[in-house]
Amino acid sequence: MGHDPAGAAANTLAPHVESIITRINVDEFTTREFIEAMQLDPATRRAFEQALTIIPETDEGRARMILHGQIIPDLLRATGLVEWSGYAYGHEDPYGVPAWWRKRN
Repeated sequence: MGHDPAGAAANTLAPHVESIITRINVDEFTTREFIEAMQLDPATRRAFEQALTIIPETDEGRARMILHGQIIPDLLRATGLVEWSGYAYGHEDPYGVPAWWRKRN
């Protein structure tokens, strides 16, 4: 069986995602806002930086695109705590398509 860097990066971040969602004090947020919230928590920030190193891209920008555009949205969906709420038009994210996420009640 081959090495799965995206899976390894996701596994590095997964333990932190639910706690960040529960601490966010708004009902809707963008992927980029979620990533910014991740950076406020030292352990989650370290996990994010570690996940960047796991992705086998020589360009950090491309690694960030994979995290912002694929891995973090997948992790958000997997929690069952939020749902995709649409494209976040007017919200800049240089690494992914801006999206809104809504907390489920």
